[in-house]
Amino acid sequence: MNTVTSKSHLSYNTKFTIPDFKGKTPKAVFLPYNYVTDSGGMVLNAQSPDKPQDEAMRLIKRMAQSVVEVMEDAKGKVQENLLANGADLTSFVTHFEWDMAKYPAKQPLVSIADTLAKQLAQIETDLKSRMAAYNALKTNLENLEKKSTGNLFTRTLSDIVSKEDFVLDSEYLITLLVIVPKPSYVQWQKTYESLSDMVVPRSTKLIAEDNECGLFTVTLFRKVIDDFKTKAKENKFTVREFYYDEKEIKREREEMTRLLSDKKQQYGPLLRWLKVNFSEAFIAWIHVKALRVFVESVLRYGLPVNFQAVLLQPHKKSSTKRLREVLNSVFRHLDEVAAASILDASVEIPGLQLSNQDYFPYVYFHIDLGLLD
Repeated sequence: MNTVTSKSHLSYNTKFTIPDFKGKTPKAVFLPYNYVTDSGGMVLNAQSPDKPQDEAMRLIKRMAQSVVEVMEDAKGKVQENLLANGADLTSFVTHFEWDMAKYPAKQPLVSIADTLAKQLAQIETDLKSRMAAYNALKTNLENLEKKSTGNLFTRTLSDIVSKEDFVLDSEYLITLLVIVPKPSYVQWQKTYESLSDMVVPRSTKLIAEDNECGLFTVTLFRKVIDDFKTKAKENKFTVREFYYDEKEIKREREEMTRLLSDKKQQYGPLLRWLKVNFSEAFIAWIHVKALRVFVESVLRYGLPVNFQAVLLQPHKKSSTKRLREVLNSVFRHLDEVAAASILDASVEIPGLQLSNQDYFPYVYFHIDLGLLD
């Protein structure tokens, strides 16, 4: 392999070691991926053989994206948290060794496939549960934070005003909050006392501003509230509906503090869980790939087992097409039908539901490590 690819510097090649599995009868090989066979073991149909590896791939991509979401303030460090057994993903794959402790090769292939499927399903279930809880907390916090942003017409005022800005516990007097456009400050100062009867003189005070408006207080008698609002509107002054409630303001502030604290407490354990289980899911995915390579190779070349899996890492994306052409040429003798199908799209490949573009004289699988693309 090195000889045929080194001339044009097409790829970096390493052996991909697959163990000698037990029970290598055609039926035992077909079972893990739901191949339908006749009484003689001949393959009649392949029912979604890509499903296990595709589901595993989707899971690890979701986990990688979850790490991005959790590390919102440190996205530059995401990649260093996406490791497999403490190694970067490329190193792990190029130095892959089957985990005999977790997936004993002496077990039937169907048992190994089932163990991998259950492990990945459990990780997926836990991921959904943990991310749902974290995202619910994050959404509640964002909703509270949104209330503290925006203009004076929409944002909460509880973090702007203070008890001293209001006349409280008065049977006759009330303090209103009025939004005044900045160009109208002078007009407001000149006219607010005359907008209605019973407005307390010199009771206005500017307590907050945004880019376009200012928030003023004004104190008046309760019985003229409606008249004052009407006259204020006619002069393009807006009365904000706000009543100072110390208990409610305290509750809002405590809720914000609690949510911030809860998010901080969940961050560390969740990120650690994601790191550990991303590694577990990725390792399981590569084992699924290895199992699939073994199954497909036996299907293609028959028994006894006589094949070598090789991992090819193209030096450039642009060299992938040339690499396939070289491999098709060198190994066409392994499967003349497959070689012919590459040149002639009308050639049908009996027994396999695969597109001709994905069928080669050799068994080929793609490992995409661009999880964040």
